[in-house]
Amino acid sequence: MRDFKRCDRIASPRHEKARATGMNSEKTEKLKNQTRYSPADIESRWMDRWLDAGLFTPDEDTSREPYCIVLPPPNVTGSLHMGHALNASFQDLLIRLHRMRGDDILWVCGTDHAGIATQNQVEKQIAGEGLSRHELGREEFERRVWKWRDEYGSTIISQLKRLGCSLDYEGERFTLDEGYMEAVYRVFVSLYEKGYIYRDEYMVNWCTRCHTALSDLEVEHEDSEDELYYVRYPVKGTDESLTIATVRPETMLGDTAVAVNPRDERYRHLIGETVILPLVEREIPVIGDDYVDMEFGTGALKITPAHDPNDFEIGKKHGLAELNVFTSDGRINQEGGRFAGLELGAAREHIVHELEEEGYLEKTEPYSHSVGTCYRCSTSIEPFISLQWFMRMDELARPAIRAVEDGAVSFHPSRWAGVYLEWMRSIRPWCISRQLWWGHRLPVWYCDECGEVVVRERQPNGCPKCHSSDLRQEEDVLDTWFSSALWPFATLGWPHDTERLRHFYPTNVLVTARDIIFLWVARMVMMGMEFAGDIPYSDVIINPTIMAKDGRRMSKSLGTGVDPLDLIDNYGADATRYGLINMASAQDVRFADERIEMSRNFCNKIYNAARFVLMGVEEAEPRPATDALADRWIESRLNATAAEVNRLVDGYEFAEATKLLYRFVWNEFCDWYVEIAKVRLYGEDIEKKQEVSAHLLHLLDSILRLLHPFIPFLTEELSGLMPGERDFLIRSEYPSGEGEYRDLQAENDMELLMETVVSLRTLRNELRVSPRKAAQAWLVTDDERVKTVVESNAALIESLANTSLAGSVGDESEASVAGAATAVALIPGGKMLLPLEELIDLEQEKSRLEAALARKKQELSRVEGKLANENFVAKAPAELVEKEEAKLEVLKREAGELEKQFSRYFGA
Repeated sequence: MRDFKRCDRIASPRHEKARATGMNSEKTEKLKNQTRYSPADIESRWMDRWLDAGLFTPDEDTSREPYCIVLPPPNVTGSLHMGHALNASFQDLLIRLHRMRGDDILWVCGTDHAGIATQNQVEKQIAGEGLSRHELGREEFERRVWKWRDEYGSTIISQLKRLGCSLDYEGERFTLDEGYMEAVYRVFVSLYEKGYIYRDEYMVNWCTRCHTALSDLEVEHEDSEDELYYVRYPVKGTDESLTIATVRPETMLGDTAVAVNPRDERYRHLIGETVILPLVEREIPVIGDDYVDMEFGTGALKITPAHDPNDFEIGKKHGLAELNVFTSDGRINQEGGRFAGLELGAAREHIVHELEEEGYLEKTEPYSHSVGTCYRCSTSIEPFISLQWFMRMDELARPAIRAVEDGAVSFHPSRWAGVYLEWMRSIRPWCISRQLWWGHRLPVWYCDECGEVVVRERQPNGCPKCHSSDLRQEEDVLDTWFSSALWPFATLGWPHDTERLRHFYPTNVLVTARDIIFLWVARMVMMGMEFAGDIPYSDVIINPTIMAKDGRRMSKSLGTGVDPLDLIDNYGADATRYGLINMASAQDVRFADERIEMSRNFCNKIYNAARFVLMGVEEAEPRPATDALADRWIESRLNATAAEVNRLVDGYEFAEATKLLYRFVWNEFCDWYVEIAKVRLYGEDIEKKQEVSAHLLHLLDSILRLLHPFIPFLTEELSGLMPGERDFLIRSEYPSGEGEYRDLQAENDMELLMETVVSLRTLRNELRVSPRKAAQAWLVTDDERVKTVVESNAALIESLANTSLAGSVGDESEASVAGAATAVALIPGGKMLLPLEELIDLEQEKSRLEAALARKKQELSRVEGKLANENFVAKAPAELVEKEEAKLEVLKREAGELEKQFSRYFGA
């Protein structure tokens, strides 16, 4: 229960005098001089201290329980965004908690080479010099990319340090470092030898801007408003024509058939006939296929096997030619006749114009559909038949499906397991080759002498078949996600049998985003089980997506993005972390800067409370005290909170844990216990001063440890200011709360006292009685427990509500103020009577209430009269009548409250 009026009194000036404490003069002076919490002054300093002490590097102590998380490797092109900040805050919370539990901790740090993204960055750079990568040549281009990576690739790692992430920075990995490449090539060769990897000419998703194939999962879909073109295809030897509907008339240059549904009465007679392809004059057959939707368009479908995935499958089924009419950079090729060389958009305009000129275009109509785009550059994807390397997934998927079905791998929230399983059960071959220069170049060599394909982990000296030394390496590189799929075990030393691999694999938890469940999460499970012999992690936490305030996705281009680095600059890393975790209570949450502000205020509250304790207590060893009710209560609440925080974090309910800690620290400790402790702390009883000082230090130490995984910098700073020699808080023991002191009776009794104090304060405030003016109250109750608790803690009530206990009675008539004007403060199991004549000028209060009630009744009468006027009700706008009716209800309620108040003080 929070008493908001007393929240900010903890560090008031009259309490700032430093008492004789166990603190050295340096610590005392620091607290005296630093009256306000300043995140910028402490955060970088503590990160440097932790790093210098090597606290983030694992001991690899096999006698201790290992706890390992792999950081989802950010792209070397990246900088910290809101998703990174939330994701990393979740991970660091878990890492710090388990470190304090005594586990041997490894939080794997590293970055991904990010093939397309990084190559695009460097291509833009050299384009500014008037060059292309082809003009530079592959070797020089790769050198330039490495140079770019050395200059810019560590940006996001530095930003993670600013957030307070306790990663193993000394063991940082990179998906193109030498050891990692060894793992990638070992996996590729093994899968090739098992027959899972193969080369084939197949339809792929092609980006004409990046000049590479993409997997289905790398294609994003956007809604598009286009035109549907209805084009007549003349039937050879007849006066008939077959009209088709297409959204892409430029692809008709590659048509090799028109398909109709065999059940369609309109066209069944044309199956086996020939139509003339407009503009091109090529003869193509009419075929029958059940795939054709009779309700779409005209029910006749142009078939372009080289430029549509569905047409590709129909073409295979019917043995149709695959006529590619596009170039890899998005133009019409020589097969397009007079349209050759035109960019695809321009080709469409020319073709539509000629179709209209020659009478083939029947009509157009608006058409809304989804268009595939490149996930990196947003260029429209072209279905394109290309010779690529593929990986068969069925065999690898089976054990990975069982791992989730059997519960070996659990998703949080659990519904994401269904999404994972649905995709895995219908998994398709994976196109793993990319037409890039930056990445893992395929370990494949071609012998130009005999045509042998050689797949080796290292470059072969010659062809094993004809012994020719004339070998040519494959130009393509692997899909970035291929190497990323090995991250949990390759970063630990695989394919070598290292101590780190044996100790930390399988890892414990993966924290990631929903949009890479297929791209990364599922593939890591498959690869881990195939090559490391076990699941890569037991728990997958799908972190929430933080949206913009208006519910749109966060995006710089849309102007909806919020930079977490700006939040850190303005509020500090601790407040940023705590606020993000606090707001992340659902899978889609709207960003709320008020949560960050709340967290900053919370940090200020913690700082002020600690400053009060450290500057105000007597010299004492921190230890719990359990003599006074308030001491027993706060100690019990501390241990209950600790136990519940542990339970919530172990269940990955991080937001709920932040809310619980906030309530305990702000409401119970600061607002109540600290205020109660001041009575003894400023009293004359030396023994009680010592007792409460020791307990305050014990409580502060416990609270700092409880908060540390959530708020690392501030808690470490304050811990260092505690009396005596202190080790790093980061490696202190985390309070478990389990098996510790609990006193439910004290909790119930204290709850009663807090309700009593709040009720008295509320009443005094209602009466506008000065907080400094003392009052008396009679307790009226027939509940013996209430009587005992209130009477035995009357001094405490007086200190907190400035209201002494005049006596206790079972019935109001027994009180010495019976019949006099009194105010009532209701409490659980009874009430408190306050004689009014001792607190206020009765005649003045009576006049005030009578005047207020008269004004309220006059206003009430006016509104009632207006609503009783039939002309007003009939002619006034409905919203005005409703407004007056609502006003009437409010006035009735307010008048009733004034009448009750008058009756309570002065009788009927």
